[in-house]
Amino acid sequence: MEGEISKKDLELINRFKLVYEELQKEVHKVIVGQDHIVEQILVALFAKGHCLLVGVPGLAKTLIIKTISQILDLQFKRIQFTPDLMPSDITGTEILKEDKDGGRNLEFVKGPLFGNMILADEINRTPPKTQAALLEAMQEFHVTAAGTTYELPVPFFVLATQNPIEQEGTYPLPEAQLDRFMFNLVIKYPTIKEEIDIVKSTTVGKVTKLNKIINADEITKLQNIVLKIPVPENVIEYAVKLVSLTRTEGENIPEFVKKNVGWGASPRASQYLILGGKVRAVLQGRYSVSKEDIRALAYPVLRHRVIVNFYAESEGVDSMKVIDSILAELEK
Repeated sequence: MEGEISKKDLELINRFKLVYEELQKEVHKVIVGQDHIVEQILVALFAKGHCLLVGVPGLAKTLIIKTISQILDLQFKRIQFTPDLMPSDITGTEILKEDKDGGRNLEFVKGPLFGNMILADEINRTPPKTQAALLEAMQEFHVTAAGTTYELPVPFFVLATQNPIEQEGTYPLPEAQLDRFMFNLVIKYPTIKEEIDIVKSTTVGKVTKLNKIINADEITKLQNIVLKIPVPENVIEYAVKLVSLTRTEGENIPEFVKKNVGWGASPRASQYLILGGKVRAVLQGRYSVSKEDIRALAYPVLRHRVIVNFYAESEGVDSMKVIDSILAELEK
């Protein structure tokens, strides 16, 4: 339970701060910049959440995910989502096999979802029924085939990618399915200096050897410790108030929100802010969550949960501007 932290737990928290520093060093052997993205991916992983990464092609989305999976010693699976991909192509299917005695039996062949870290590349390119199969696995941590339930490996972590430019022939995720993702991470272009470093490191034929820092069992231990981290009452109130101000109904809703928001965030956003805050505290070697942790995670948690209305779109107001205004309101 929350608050019941043993001496052994404290030792693990202290150790994981050092592990996190080592993780960052290893990631930087391959990835230039993107510190916030790497941190938030790890926060989601240790909070048992999933991430949606949005960015134009060529910004190393796949490389970031593959690099992290190698350092964490996790089984990495990549699924390229296409218009003809069927649910059974990702979950698995039953095939007829002949045994030694000449008899025939149905045997379940596991699909690529049976891994620890799943890259769902261009998730919006596949039809809704296949998207739904993936999202069900993300929520339930198991898949069902022919009436039989198969548990997915632990830990199980999905990182889905979307290209924000090319929308023709795509199937946008509905809001209810977007809500299954803990974070929506936007990968931006590198700075000039970062791009110079990227070009230097990737055009010389050098092979980088990555060290494995922790494994699946240790990740599971940290995920369990996270739940014990105490959260001050005023921090919980701050997170809940932040989320409540994204809705048009309620007390003391800012006029800016009433004018520009169609739908606000659900209580799931409050839960993810607190869980993410706990992980962020642990990774920094702290034993309690602060308001700063909540503010740091406000954008990735709320970006895809705040739906602006037609008026806002016509005025060039997006969810980021709404979150800006709400955070400013809370600072008054």
